Amino acid sequence: GSFTCELSLYNGLIPEDFSIHSIYPNPFNPVTNIIYGLPEYVNVQIIVYDISGKQIETLINEFQTPGYHSVIWNADNHPSGLYFVNMTSRSYVKIQKLMLVK
Repeated sequence: GSFTCELSLYNGLIPEDFSIHSIYPNPFNPVTNIIYGLPEYVNVQIIVYDISGKQIETLINEFQTPGYHSVIWNADNHPSGLYFVNMTSRSYVKIQKLMLVK
């Protein structure tokens, strides 16, 4: 669908900075796509936390190549509410809000 289309726009592109490029849909139920950019070959962690700050899921924890990547989070077994996606790589930390509406 439109998801692969959006990611393919970035094929071969190397971002200048670390970023969570987009999260969609958001609000979501129960699956959302997280597209993120890496400027270099680096270890990256993408972790989902609930509203209380409890770590509920590690989506990515590995070395990855420069470029744009995507990961899907299926929150089927989690209740509706606000969640936080935390991307960490070297000294870069980015937190984005996610709203799960069932």
